[in-house]
Amino acid sequence: MESLDYAYLGELVKSAAQGDSNAFAELYAATYQQQYRYSLKYLRDEHLAQDALQETYIRALRNIRKLQNPDLFIAWLNRINFRTCYDMKKAQHSELMDIYNEEHLAVQHSPHGRVEEEVLKIDSSEYIVRQVMNLPLTESQVILMKYYQEMKLDEIAEIMNTSRSSVKRYLRSGRNHLKKILAEFEE
Repeated sequence: MESLDYAYLGELVKSAAQGDSNAFAELYAATYQQQYRYSLKYLRDEHLAQDALQETYIRALRNIRKLQNPDLFIAWLNRINFRTCYDMKKAQHSELMDIYNEEHLAVQHSPHGRVEEEVLKIDSSEYIVRQVMNLPLTESQVILMKYYQEMKLDEIAEIMNTSRSSVKRYLRSGRNHLKKILAEFEE
């Protein structure tokens, strides 16, 4: 993976924030491959990854003036991409759940409470995902990639451009935070 000149990117961000479209095009050229790899690993679909990449850069262009520290452009862009991919995956999951609910729950007209059990299971998993999203960004990213995307630690480390030991640390810390939250929920 090539090394980026963050100081130069910071100058490009300043120019792009002042309306320089060539500076934004250069930011795109310097970062799109890494962002695309992340989207593809997260979404596991080339077309969705391309859509996510497009949406990520549209959001970045619209909001670049709001970025207070231009040196943090890569972290800011990573967050936008993560949120975009998460939203797309959530929408895809929601569509699948709607189909599942229509087909599966409609068939379950049993007086034995199966419908209620299914609804409770869905509600509790949505609660857990909401709590994961409330964790610090790195922890939520790692947990979602590991448990929802079933990625390996080495893949996560590559995508996040960090070490495997850092990924393990984020995972451990995120799980500990979730245990505390879920323990409070059960009380």
